[in-house]
Amino acid sequence: MSGASRLRAAGLAIILAWGWKRATIALLAGALSALAMAPFNAWPVLFATFPVVVWLIDGAGGGRLRGVPAAAIAGWWFGLGYFVSGLYWIGYAFLVDAPTFAWLLPFAVLGLPAYLALFTALGFGLARLLWAKDGSRVIALAASLTVSEWLRGHALTGFPWNAFGYALTEPLALAQAGSLIGLWGMTFLAVAIFASPAMLIEEGSRERKPWIAPALALMLLLVMGIFGAVRLQTQPTRMLANVKLRIMQPNLQQDVKFNYAAKAEVMRKYLALSDRASTPQSTGVRDVGILIWPESAFPFFLTREADAMAQIADLLPKGTVLITGSVRAPDLPPGTRVTRAYNSIYVIDHDGGVLSVYDKLHLVPFGEFLPFQHLLEKIGLEQLTRVQGGFIPGTRRRTMEIPNAPRALPLICYEAIFPGDVVDRGDRPGWIVNLTNDGWFGISTGPYQHLQQARLRAIEQGLPVVRAANTGISAVIDPWGRIVARLGLGLEGVLDSGLPAAIPPTIYARTGDMPVVIVIIAALLLIAGRRFADRFA
Repeated sequence: MSGASRLRAAGLAIILAWGWKRATIALLAGALSALAMAPFNAWPVLFATFPVVVWLIDGAGGGRLRGVPAAAIAGWWFGLGYFVSGLYWIGYAFLVDAPTFAWLLPFAVLGLPAYLALFTALGFGLARLLWAKDGSRVIALAASLTVSEWLRGHALTGFPWNAFGYALTEPLALAQAGSLIGLWGMTFLAVAIFASPAMLIEEGSRERKPWIAPALALMLLLVMGIFGAVRLQTQPTRMLANVKLRIMQPNLQQDVKFNYAAKAEVMRKYLALSDRASTPQSTGVRDVGILIWPESAFPFFLTREADAMAQIADLLPKGTVLITGSVRAPDLPPGTRVTRAYNSIYVIDHDGGVLSVYDKLHLVPFGEFLPFQHLLEKIGLEQLTRVQGGFIPGTRRRTMEIPNAPRALPLICYEAIFPGDVVDRGDRPGWIVNLTNDGWFGISTGPYQHLQQARLRAIEQGLPVVRAANTGISAVIDPWGRIVARLGLGLEGVLDSGLPAAIPPTIYARTGDMPVVIVIIAALLLIAGRRFADRFA
């Protein structure tokens, strides 16, 4: 049996599968697809798994209601496999305070993927509504999954983690397409490209040539690679003069980071590490202009601890500022008990004065707040950070003035994963500073995926990203996504670097997702037109 015959036999077997066999095929295809994400970046696996998606939707045609429910069920199983494999690390957060939260671990590891898989089910079902017998069904699938992935990134505060478009962010040359079309455009291309080999099981004829779709997909990949390679080759990293950064990565364990009794230990470590000589010629923090500490750096309200502020002032030489994360108490009358707080970023000068404050806008559900907070607290539930009432969200996204450096856009933790919701076009910064605490997720794939997403924001916006992470991965990323300095996961140390210069706004930064919306509408009209023509042919 030839290779083409074996492929056709495999495709037909999947199309004809039903019941538990069909569910198992979808689950395994989804689980394998997660290998396309960081740190594996094994995106060629999608050339095997996405054709399975096409054949599963083909096989749904024998079901009721034009096969839409059967396609949606297959999509849910595919999504469950994809998200359990790609997001298993969320379970680590429930072991930080195991006596309180360990019992919730199965609900997190399976419950969140089960919810997210509903969006994949929607994408499969919508694709089946638009399904045709020719190659246009690949475009239908690409448009439908792009719509459902966009909804996943926005519904109920949104969670676009591991959107399919991230499969095209490694090697870096492919990721340059993000400067043109952003994550959702790359999602459309990823699905269309990787699903195209499904056409190879079609019988060829003078009118139908099954090889055209995968050939076009490979040509598109080649064009993306050439565009990216030329872009990277012709635009080297340029550093700003006289802007020197130092990122402090303490690698603190979570039980220390949130323990007030460890206050003195935490401060000693931060101060000693921040002033560490990174080279034989280094004089420590006196060599830098901007010192950066990670998210929620202290187990206390920083500005309410005069001794801690004094220690910071003693550490910083004249002309050096500290950018640090910290919980912040709201402004209350003296003597009022603090029950809620902001997750914030401070800019502090060498005199210990606070120059600027940013409060996190996009809070993490179940981590920083609970949906239906008061109701769930009444039945004994609480979020992982154990702040009664949940954190208070900030009111708006804005840039921060940084002495002797361009204005910076502050992003805390997963605020960096939302494309198109990062930079205000009327308040464009010179760089993005992303403070995070990925220590919740241990040594797992999660921090690598988080870095991958922050890097795509740099490419989309044409802005450098400076990332300070408690346990790693801290990095300085230029506007083309090159990582010019990096401190690995699970390491303690400091990272010294210059600040890459921003470039003019990219096409994506200027137009946002509108070109992708136009492409999807055009694709849907094309598919509808072909279906209409076929019906009356």
